[in-house]
Amino acid sequence: MGKTWTQETSAFSAATKCTPRLTRGDIDSAERRLIGRVWRTPVVRSDHLDALSGARLWLKAENLQRGGSFKIRGALLAVEQLAAAGSRGVIAQSTGNHAISVAMAAGEYRLPTTLVLPSDAAPAKVRRIRETGAEVVLVGTRLAERVAVVEELRELHGYDVVDPYENPHVVAGQGTATAELISQVAGEGTRLDAVVVPIGGGSAIAGACLAASGHDVTVVGAEPEAVPAFTAALREQRPVTVPALHTIADGLRPDRIGDLPFDLARQSVATVVTVRESAIADALRAAFLHSRLVIEPAAATALAAALSHAADCGTDVGVLLSGGNVEPGLVTSLLTDHVDGIPMP
Repeated sequence: MGKTWTQETSAFSAATKCTPRLTRGDIDSAERRLIGRVWRTPVVRSDHLDALSGARLWLKAENLQRGGSFKIRGALLAVEQLAAAGSRGVIAQSTGNHAISVAMAAGEYRLPTTLVLPSDAAPAKVRRIRETGAEVVLVGTRLAERVAVVEELRELHGYDVVDPYENPHVVAGQGTATAELISQVAGEGTRLDAVVVPIGGGSAIAGACLAASGHDVTVVGAEPEAVPAFTAALREQRPVTVPALHTIADGLRPDRIGDLPFDLARQSVATVVTVRESAIADALRAAFLHSRLVIEPAAATALAAALSHAADCGTDVGVLLSGGNVEPGLVTSLLTDHVDGIPMP
């Protein structure tokens, strides 16, 4: 474990106010701890998407990861530390993928698990969590509502909280996806100029900033125009709650960026692209038609930003396709509802 992680994981519960310091070395440590526990997902290329973007895109297919998303990386590390400390059980709030990953990680240690999701969470994600045997609590649609219920349940059961944004093990674990992408592209004899990462609560973008440090790789964030939480935080120079309009990118619905991710990313992110709903839908279809990848709208948000801005970032641009836990009905409707701008093959 990295020297910056000497505090007990239980100290990073929702009630804790301390801010741990993370460095690039913690990403290296996280990679070592995850050897044999996560899959080294492929990096996919597409001539057609390159032509659309005006750059060479290197797509990190974390939609093929265990649990269907990169979130398993951070969840495994966080739950491992809690189990080693004698945890009685774990609890977490999430829009879906973090909850799936925590449920899977906790299952490895036979820890009782409760996940708090929004009342309109994607049925496929709720189903996947319940298949692990974890308890699901559905409440409201706002981040603050889920956090409040997590705290109530923590006090009631004495479980440890695996926060999706403020836990340093989670942030470092998520950063290993970007570190792996940079390494895989380097193995092909190419250096990335930039990496595009989706932004929800902030663990992905914070981890990417840590992973990119020392590699001269620009980090670009992508978030739905409907929920511009990081854009608003940069404007106000602090995390703020934004009105959350409807977005198909359910994984990027948190209406407030986490304090730890904001602290790590605020000085390192080169730019943040806000993406229209139609562009997210276009990118999801493009990934399927031209790369044969089924991705969820959160991942498509990053691809959409790359398709429109990659040429401004350099010749070689990585894209973190964060997950593939998407409702089959949504995929079907988007594939049959042609939108101009993404040519059919």
